[in-house]
Amino acid sequence: MATYSADYLKRLLAAVEWFEEVFGRWMETQEESDHVQSRGLFPTVWPKDRQDQAAVRMLELDVAEAAGAAARAVTVAGAQIAVAGIGVLDPIENWSLMSAPKALFTPQEVRTTAAKVRGRLSGMIDEAEAVSESAVPGFAPSELHTVIWTAAAAHWTTHQYRVAVREAAEALTVHWKGILGRNDVDDTVFWQQTLSPGEPDSGKPKLAWPGDPTDKTNRSMRGGLEPLAQALKNLATGLNLTVRNVTTHTRDELTEQEAMERLAAYSYFARLLDQCEIRRAEEDEGE
Repeated sequence: MATYSADYLKRLLAAVEWFEEVFGRWMETQEESDHVQSRGLFPTVWPKDRQDQAAVRMLELDVAEAAGAAARAVTVAGAQIAVAGIGVLDPIENWSLMSAPKALFTPQEVRTTAAKVRGRLSGMIDEAEAVSESAVPGFAPSELHTVIWTAAAAHWTTHQYRVAVREAAEALTVHWKGILGRNDVDDTVFWQQTLSPGEPDSGKPKLAWPGDPTDKTNRSMRGGLEPLAQALKNLATGLNLTVRNVTTHTRDELTEQEAMERLAAYSYFARLLDQCEIRRAEEDEGE
């Protein structure tokens, strides 16, 4: 049995409610009959006398548009009607057949179908929300930081998890070396210089957490921003030693779970870096 998200079901429900609204407005311009009165030979609806035909045609277009949006809901809710000699049909999608000779549906059957669909969708929404609340949150690698996932994706999809992690780690370093113009230094030294506390030297810009370094009320770090700068440098060094170097200099494969954890660590690090300010030496500012 197919399962649907609560959001999708709510959109279907809104489409059905819209159909009911415009269908009701159109029916105000129509005479209504049923199969007994029409004897199975005539339409079950026809325009009332002295109606503005242009207005009626506009209403019919509204109903047609609403029916198109709501038609999927009938299938999802399983509310089709079996018509003898023809098969199973959707009364909402085929509402216009009421105006044809030997009409297959009556207005009341269309209304009943819409009401039934609303009821079933409401129950399905409740069930979908209950399942969502009880489900364990999923983890989607594609939602990781763009730099990390872009580098890892091609290898991840072929189950080369160690290579995926290695490429992600390399990509983050290459990304920031390019932004800061620091292709003159090895990776470990680059992070040590870029994230070290203090003012930047000429030609060696730094990434710093925004704010006044002496402000000890800053909630980013209890002791002020100076310890946070050191923490970022330590995080970069730790990831380089425990993840990047291991995946580069060994051939030990990683499991999917192990690789996800390592990519998540780099993704978090990448997002922290995005929040940092680039600080350059005064003599470099005008270049």
